[in-house]
Amino acid sequence: MAKRRGAEFQITLTEGSIRVRSAERVLTISPAPSLPGEDDPADFIVDLDSILCWDSPHEDVEIEVEELQRIVQAIEAEFERLGLAVEFD
Repeated sequence: MAKRRGAEFQITLTEGSIRVRSAERVLTISPAPSLPGEDDPADFIVDLDSILCWDSPHEDVEIEVEELQRIVQAIEAEFERLGLAVEFD
């Protein structure tokens, strides 16, 4: 059986954030502000530069570039499934 891409991450949209879970680690992503004058703002804007480490108690575990790419893919897939727009800055 083929593993579904992004299946290693569970994505949950909460009121005002995205929660990413991988095994016992959790990452909470707060929205970045939208730029003034945007005609069609996304439902959620993610500042990739702010994603450095997992939430406590795993705050010492850095998120590597390859892992961040897989997190981005999982978020995109979940937003697409829900019919929402996400933008990465």
